[in-house]
Amino acid sequence: MAALQKYIFELCQRWGKAILPCICVFTLLFLGGCNPQQFLNQAPSDFEAQVLQVIRDNPEVLLESVQNYQQQQQQQQEDQQQQAVSQVGQQLRTNPDPIIGNSPQRGSKDKRLVLLEFSDFQCPFCARAHTTVQRFMDAYGQDVTLVYKHLPLSTIHPQALPAAKAAWAAYQQGKFWEFHDALFTNQKRLGDEFYLETAERLQLDINQFNRDRNSRAADAAITADLQLAEQLGLGGTPFFLLNDIPISGARPLQDFENALSEAKRKLG
Repeated sequence: MAALQKYIFELCQRWGKAILPCICVFTLLFLGGCNPQQFLNQAPSDFEAQVLQVIRDNPEVLLESVQNYQQQQQQQQEDQQQQAVSQVGQQLRTNPDPIIGNSPQRGSKDKRLVLLEFSDFQCPFCARAHTTVQRFMDAYGQDVTLVYKHLPLSTIHPQALPAAKAAWAAYQQGKFWEFHDALFTNQKRLGDEFYLETAERLQLDINQFNRDRNSRAADAAITADLQLAEQLGLGGTPFFLLNDIPISGARPLQDFENALSEAKRKLG
């Protein structure tokens, strides 16, 4: 039985996710009592034929092997993300400017404590976190540099990317944070009409605003943020990195304060 599990596990490692649907089909066939003879006839070796027979008799072994493979993959992803977060965090502590780039920032000018925020303007959890971050920066903005990174989850939030481009266009006229606040506090109104209305209220040059939000430069800036998010292995929003301390999700203010205390302790 152990040999069977090892064989299936090696198949999973060799073929990755591509083999999982096939394994599921095999499992369903065997659990349903189908005759596996057609598969046995095609088996290139007696061992593989024996494997198929044992799977039929013990389908739970196959399922356990797949689960072990998936757990290993998840652990590898978590390890890779932890390593990436550590590398980026180390750079934030020693040389933050390349990570910050041309992204919007506010708060402390010395950049000893940098809070990277990866957010999506249509994400409800990001809107909830926005309120917490405002409170945090009101209390600790003299020590912390807040840097905003765009992470629009366009596959589930159709207005995330247009909103990010509109915010970037407002940034070109020095009004990013005002536009940013308006987007998060009016999520149900996101759309072209609201972007133009907000631009007018903030007294932006509308022609420049429209040019900028539809420009290649806007695409390039957001793509750079997405690439950093990919480097960190991020799959959801919001995500924060206070120097090298990650904060995932819409966490309470206490979590940010704890991270700040830890970051200060590491700086000495």
